[in-house]
This record gives sequence, structure tokens and C-alpha cells, in this order.
Amino acid sequence: MNRREFITLLSGAAAAWPLGVSAQQVPVIGFLHPGSAEPNASLLAAFRKGLAEAGYTEGKNVAIEFRWAHGENSRLGEMAADLVQRQVAVIVTPIGTVTALAAKTATSTIPIVFSAGTDPVKAGIVASLRRPGGNVTGVNYMAAELSAKRLSLLRELTPRAARIALLVNPANPVPAESITKDTEAAAGTIGRHIEVYKAETSREIEMAFDALMQNRADALVIGADPLFIDRCVQIVTLATRYLLPTVHFLREFAEIGGLMSYGASDFGRYREGGVYTGRILKGEKPADMPVVQPTQFELVINLSTARAIGMTIPPSLLAQANEVIE
Repeated sequence: MNRREFITLLSGAAAAWPLGVSAQQVPVIGFLHPGSAEPNASLLAAFRKGLAEAGYTEGKNVAIEFRWAHGENSRLGEMAADLVQRQVAVIVTPIGTVTALAAKTATSTIPIVFSAGTDPVKAGIVASLRRPGGNVTGVNYMAAELSAKRLSLLRELTPRAARIALLVNPANPVPAESITKDTEAAAGTIGRHIEVYKAETSREIEMAFDALMQNRADALVIGADPLFIDRCVQIVTLATRYLLPTVHFLREFAEIGGLMSYGASDFGRYREGGVYTGRILKGEKPADMPVVQPTQFELVINLSTARAIGMTIPPSLLAQANEVIE
């Protein structure tokens, strides 16, 4: 399969319908994502798995209209409005507070299933976790709330680190501000200072790494953001090149060579989003569906990367790991 065929398969815009079934006879899901298709292929499979568990299979009894912003958050509002105009049955925003808010601004009637890493009540996405109200429900995977824990793990790994850097995306202001505030507060309790670096493009990520190395940063926390998922290979490559101990927010970073990650299962939240979407297609109301929150988090450590950057992982940290990649 070549790249063009692969992207066409992911986009799903022209689903192959069974004989005798027309696209007009099935519900259409609007899938609004701030990133790109290829880096999220495995997670899209998780969403489809959740749909299947709820009784829906793309191309059989449901269609999906994909909208990928490719890191340009300014396009999300226009894309959400387009999905509303197309009168989709449900809008799914599988990652990002800014994505969920764009969909909520576009419609107060079409059901929305979100997934966001920031407290959705504080962000103004839902009225409460137990009873969301309105037309919105979904998953809070608590990426921002775990910033302090990631800093704690990084300190355990590098107890002598004096200059700790944090990378955030200012184009996604709600989680960026929350992550910065929580990380700075946690750093204050351990007598450390956080130096915040900002990036909203690939070029700015490169510049941020150049700057933090010029400033002799000892360790780095990657703030949870969809852009950084899309640019995960770039980030992991730069951190390894500069021999910089780094903690990430998704296991996918550690799987491709990141030193350490801590967070909820990304596969699990995409699957939950698929299940919730299916339940709504069957008639349940978002207002009555509690926001899902993870109860388990996973620490993944890449020993191969540790050796490559000259790090020794403390036994106490290895004992906490859910998975150690050799």
C-alpha cells in the first residue's frame, strides 16, 4: 500500500458501502482532530474498536467524516462549522481542549464526544463531571493534572537537576496555562525553578531545544498537547541528540525512543470515545452521560534510551514502572 492509499484509507471519506445500502441510510460521525492522520493511525483503530463494541462498523452501519487540522488550531472553528452544516449525527473531538471548545462553539444541538487532558469543568466544556448537561460529554484523561507527578518522577531520576525546562504550546492556551501553573507550583515545593519554553510549530520546537540547551537545562518536561504528539519523532530525536533526560505524557513517546512517560492509556481513551459515540447513536443523551476519567496510569521507561544518553535509572524508579523497554 502506498502513502496516498494509506491516507485515503485513514480519511475514510469514500467508504465502500455494502450492496443495497446508501450513505444516506446510516448516521455520519464528524471526527475533528487538531493533528494529522498518520501519527494517529493506531489510536484511530482504538476509536473504531470502541465503536464496534457499541455495535457500529464504519462502512457498514455508520460513516465517518474526517477533518484534520494538521497542527493549525486556527482552522478548527471553520472545520467544526462545516461538520455542523453537513448535519452529522455526532461530532467527536478525540484530543485537545481547544478542539472540544471549537465544536461546542459551533453547535448547541448536535451531540459532542470530547477527549481532553484539562479539567473540562474549569475549561468550560461541561457543567459537571457527573452530569455534563447540554450536548457535550466525553473523556478527561487528566494530562494536565499529572504534570506535578511527571516532575516528581523526573526529580527522582535526576535529583541534582537544578534547571528544569517545560515545553508547552501557546496555541492551546487553556492546557498550556494549567500545565505551567501546576508544574511551577510543584517545582516550588521541591525548591526548583521551572523555565518555560513555548512552541507551536516544528520550527519553534527546534528553536526551543536550541534555547534550552544554550541555557544549560538539566532536564525537560513535555507538556501534554496534540501538536507534540504529531511531532513526537522530532521531540524524541532532539532530546536524545542533546542527551537530555525527558519525561513525556504518553507511552507512545517511550515506545519510539523517549526516555520516560507517565499518563493514562491513549488507546483506552480513544476506545472509550468510540463506545460513548456508539451509545449516543443508539439514543442516549450526552447530558446524562458522566465524563469518563481514568483510574489507572502507566509509567514506561526506555532503558535503551537511558543507556544512549548516559543515564542510570534508579532501582526505586524501575520498581514503579509498569513497563520497561529494553
